[in-house]
Amino acid sequence: MENNTSLQQQLLDAGVHFGHLKKKWNPKMLPYIFAEKKGIHIIDLNKTVDGLQEAAAAMKQIAKSGKKIMFVATKKQAKEIVSECAKRVNMPFATERWLGGMLTNFNTVRKSVKKMQSIDKMLADGSAENITKKEKLMLSRDRDKMEKVLGGIAQLNRLPSALFLVDIGHEHIALAEAKRLNIQTFGMVDTNCDPNKVDFAIPSNDDATKSIAIITNYIVAAIAEGLEERQNAKEDDSEVEDNEAERKAARLLAEAEAEGGRGRGGRGRGAAGASGAPKRRVPSSRRPAAGGPK
Repeated sequence: MENNTSLQQQLLDAGVHFGHLKKKWNPKMLPYIFAEKKGIHIIDLNKTVDGLQEAAAAMKQIAKSGKKIMFVATKKQAKEIVSECAKRVNMPFATERWLGGMLTNFNTVRKSVKKMQSIDKMLADGSAENITKKEKLMLSRDRDKMEKVLGGIAQLNRLPSALFLVDIGHEHIALAEAKRLNIQTFGMVDTNCDPNKVDFAIPSNDDATKSIAIITNYIVAAIAEGLEERQNAKEDDSEVEDNEAERKAARLLAEAEAEGGRGRGGRGRGAAGASGAPKRRVPSSRRPAAGGPK
């Protein structure tokens, strides 16, 4: 309970409870609104804490299972915060602009990413030295444009398992694509949005940088925990495998030695014959010829 109280205090200090003007509200947010003050809706921080913890627990499990969570925040005040947080846990992100079809037309987007990577390779290994200065400059410009939009998903080889959105109203295209592909959605939902549009709604102020930072950092801490648990589980598994391999090797060695002992014993008895003395072979040159004198 103390944990919750301190978290609630941090959220209060960051201004997470400030909603939009009353006239801009979405009636579906009613269960998450605590009061109205000077024409502005105040979000119930108890509901925020519940939503945040539920979302964090779910994201921790996704990260633990080795799947990817994509961060989407193209609002000016959220770009830098979200991209830094996503990089910290090595997750894909889209903070410049959402390319239509980034999820629903993923294969085409991957081709653009590969093109960007091939330009990188050309510029790095010196194969671009054969082209003119103007062509090289154009290549660099193209690469920079692509890096701006696609840099955050360069390492994403398959569709993400979940999306974390800052302002689900602003990111409606990303949300629609995720819904179409049955990708789980998590989002910061302000008083002007419909919380039923996402699987996990975190009622919070999605305009203030402090509010965005505290929510995103809390989520990222949970993801980092999930990744750490996955790493520890992997190490434990490899230790068990090593022990298994050692035991198997020792067993095979013991079996080989026992087999070798039996083989040596068998050869000794066979060679000695019944009397115990080895039989002497007569060289063929000294044997009497067939039909010759006896």
